[in-house]
Amino acid sequence: MHGTLNEQEMNNLLSSQGIGRIACTNGTQPYIVPVTYFFDGEYIYGQTSDGIKLKLLRKNPKVSFEVDMITDMIHWQSVVVRGRFEELHGEDAEEAHERFFYKHYSLASTSKVHLHEHDSVTEMETIENIKPVVYRIRIIKKTGRFQKR
Repeated sequence: MHGTLNEQEMNNLLSSQGIGRIACTNGTQPYIVPVTYFFDGEYIYGQTSDGIKLKLLRKNPKVSFEVDMITDMIHWQSVVVRGRFEELHGEDAEEAHERFFYKHYSLASTSKVHLHEHDSVTEMETIENIKPVVYRIRIIKKTGRFQKR
């Protein structure tokens, strides 16, 4: 059975996952990459560093974002978001970075997070040396689909 996710189901899927795909373009060629993110019920937040994705997002802030949960080929849910990239600065960036870090802390495995597993001791990573650019996606429209038996 195919179906459409309602607003609450789409929000639940966006909130429950931590890895999605962001698509951007230079106007002629789409570019899509996986990203870690968190959803606060209103915006999708992420972090990145200088590279192709950031260059494209700054030039053209129109984005698509996709997240899914796939159990098998006949049991899945997917949400596609159309939105607008917004680069965050100052206190907004620091607050988003902190929330991002705590959402994904359990997924981290660097020596800077798990100091007890390594001989050297270093300072905890900060917004300045992990991923210097924090952003959010302002959601314009979202659609959701599912399939189940």
